[in-house]
Amino acid sequence: MAMAVAGGITVTCLRICTTQSPPQGVAPPLMALKFAGKLPVSRVSVLRTGSLKFSPLPIKASSSEDTSTTSSVETEEFLANIKEKWDAVENKPTVLIYGGGALLALWVSSIIVGAINSVPLLPKLMELIGLGYAGWFVYRYLLFKSSRKELASDVEELKKKITGSTIE
Repeated sequence: MAMAVAGGITVTCLRICTTQSPPQGVAPPLMALKFAGKLPVSRVSVLRTGSLKFSPLPIKASSSEDTSTTSSVETEEFLANIKEKWDAVENKPTVLIYGGGALLALWVSSIIVGAINSVPLLPKLMELIGLGYAGWFVYRYLLFKSSRKELASDVEELKKKITGSTIE
């Protein structure tokens, strides 16, 4: 048993692992629960070995009907929305090719990042470069009101180029 005092609160840590066989007629979980004292049941679970496992978060009960009904309705709406958008696509093979290319690019970039990460000191250098770029970006585009407006207009212009819309 270990005790610690922090801010006037005494915390007792109790870990029980039985290595001996339990007395005749007493199961190991019952023997372990005997030592749990006044801990709430939601914070203690007993393993088959007779040791106690303390859960850091209390367990709360909820009605399964409410969550399952809500999630199933949201899932149905989501799938209907996806089906509607897929039906609206005119050139489906092109979309599939672009999607496959995006997945391939993600896979290749994952391989490249893994290779870079295995080289000593290079990951720390990349972190330093990333922090430097983030600092420059904040200074250049986010620090002053005029530069924020410039960034917003650049983003809107890029969105118009991507979507092909010319309506203002």
